[in-house]
Amino acid sequence: MSALPAVPWSPGSASGVGSMPGTDVREALRVVRGELPDLPFLPELPARGPGADLTGRALAILPSTPAEWSSTGWRVADRPGRDLRRAAGLLAGDLDAAEELLAGHPGPLKLAVCGPWTLAATLELRNGRKALSDAGAVRDLTQAMAEGLAGHLAEVARRLPGVGLVVQVDEPALPQVQAGAVPTPSGWARLAAVDPPAVEAVLGSVLAAVSGLAHPVVHCCAASPPVALLVRSGARSVSVDAGVLTPSDDDALGEALEAGCGLFLGLLPSLGPLPSVADAAQPAAALWRRLGLAPALLPERVVVTPGCGLAGADPAEARDTLSRCRETARRLADDPEGGRG
Repeated sequence: MSALPAVPWSPGSASGVGSMPGTDVREALRVVRGELPDLPFLPELPARGPGADLTGRALAILPSTPAEWSSTGWRVADRPGRDLRRAAGLLAGDLDAAEELLAGHPGPLKLAVCGPWTLAATLELRNGRKALSDAGAVRDLTQAMAEGLAGHLAEVARRLPGVGLVVQVDEPALPQVQAGAVPTPSGWARLAAVDPPAVEAVLGSVLAAVSGLAHPVVHCCAASPPVALLVRSGARSVSVDAGVLTPSDDDALGEALEAGCGLFLGLLPSLGPLPSVADAAQPAAALWRRLGLAPALLPERVVVTPGCGLAGADPAEARDTLSRCRETARRLADDPEGGRG
């Protein structure tokens, strides 16, 4: 059997999904750097308001896509305005903080960006319709995202030379896009489902644009995540919530892992009481046993994360969750077969 492709993190790594509580990016980065030394991430702080949200953060890196904040969310505009300038300013400030606090970091760094389908499902056109309803608008957004994300990664690489980049493309709306469940602005109807080949082509265009600059991950924390489609689209890792997986997901996950994909596995809840390290590790060990994979492969391929973002937690809870992720990852590195001794 040929060697599997290498992943850019060390065995027994943990990371976060993206969002953190609060409005102080430097404090959030200090927590991330302290609790997740092997694979820190650039935190998103949506509590700062419009421009720090998932859609606004993506728009900040898109060339030629002016937008503004409206009473119903982000909408395409005639020209860039203060809302987009604020989003760009917040992102630039976050990169300043990362350049200061992560200088000399010896390992990889994970960035996150809204995926093209989730962006199309949340951004409104000038006429008030969702961009998802217009094939031409989806095409334009896809091209802009491919260009903008490549430029964004180049900027991060310039600021943090020598740091390996992992880019997480967030697609929380993808299952709704595929199922025809995205509501129209009025809420009285649903937009038509998008066929899998079209989903794959659009996502693939974005992933192809960055694959030479970073290790591309696609995150989808919904039940029944479309793992096979994500891998066909070019994802070299997938990020899923272990709490919503069922045995029906095993085949797709097994095929992805056997092909060399990494797995960002949400083993800790984003809210609520934290399980013990032993209990948190059990779903990963059980998955591995069901798949029949070599135990030694688990800590190499799996990165332990929370199930989703931590914006809804308080700062102390968020710190504890990231700490428990790190402890669980190390537990799996020491005991990938999941013994409780």
